[in-house]
Amino acid sequence: MTASLPETITPDLLDHVRTRIARQGLGNGPEAVAAAMRSHYGLVSAGMVLKVVEKLHRESLDAGPLQVFLDRDDVTDVLVNGDLSVWVDSGAGLCEHPSVFANEAEVRRLAQRLASIAGRRLDDACGWVDGRLPDGTRLHAILAPLARPGTLISLRKPSQRAPRLSELEHSGALSPTMSRALRQIVATRKAFLVTGATGSGKTTMLSALLSIVDPRERIVIVEDSAELAPNHPHVVSLEGRPANVEGAGLVTMRDLIRQSLRMRPDRLIVGEVRGAEVADMLAAMNTGHEGGAATLHANSPRDVPARLAALGSAAGMARETTWLQAEAAIDRIVHVGRDASGQRRVLELARLERNAMGELAATTIVRHED
Repeated sequence: MTASLPETITPDLLDHVRTRIARQGLGNGPEAVAAAMRSHYGLVSAGMVLKVVEKLHRESLDAGPLQVFLDRDDVTDVLVNGDLSVWVDSGAGLCEHPSVFANEAEVRRLAQRLASIAGRRLDDACGWVDGRLPDGTRLHAILAPLARPGTLISLRKPSQRAPRLSELEHSGALSPTMSRALRQIVATRKAFLVTGATGSGKTTMLSALLSIVDPRERIVIVEDSAELAPNHPHVVSLEGRPANVEGAGLVTMRDLIRQSLRMRPDRLIVGEVRGAEVADMLAAMNTGHEGGAATLHANSPRDVPARLAALGSAAGMARETTWLQAEAAIDRIVHVGRDASGQRRVLELARLERNAMGELAATTIVRHED
């Protein structure tokens, strides 16, 4: 006795077809799908078969149902929450889109497939993953029950091309005054930090600034996950590596910064400082490697001294030691963020100096309104 064929593609229908073709070692072409559907539902229409084939094909490629978002040039981030909601950032902040998932099982299956593509493991014994897909898209996922109420997926697209400073100025992200100040920082080989909150455009801004570096200079970039894409003829990139499931193979940012110093860098760039590698970065900047740069999570330039001290403590450095090195090494802070309309902008340019109490503090040089 055959079951009644649903009018639309349901999770049960897809599960049956997947199970059937997997057991028989068949592909997901029209003939195999039609046979699997007929075995359970009897007579099926060619139109329904083609819809199921398309659905299965989409699931097997790239990011499956999320690929439609990643294919858009304006999209930077795609997030899936445990309630099946899908959030997309296309440059103006996160906006919710209609869910493309029928249930939690679909989200979990996609997360595990993406992890496998990234060469990582994701299951009940290893409940989260951080990796990179072949096209450079950064993947992070956490399975339920660690994530509640369901599996979480975070995808961040790599920058395809670093925008020019002139383009950022034209878009309103840079004022003419700020643009001139930034060009002067790069031309005079001052060391700087690009700071801001998550998704504020730190990587984009750093890529744009590196793109105006003298083409005769050699840029060596160290990143935990490759994201910087400067338009420059001489760029060498190093990328960290997490340990495998046996705990072997770990390559840290500290390892790579030390290696980079042997590669004759004219400019040493640290994609994101978020741990003990701050000690190696500051040491490099203070030993003849001028013009270096890095990004740092901070809500404002005023927060930078405390953030650096906290990171320095992870390397066993006292607060005053970190401040002394930072004061000597870092010439400018370029702070980026979003304005009230959600547009990314360079909000402030600041420098580090001692205040009246002898503490390291950030002093504003130029604000966006100026």
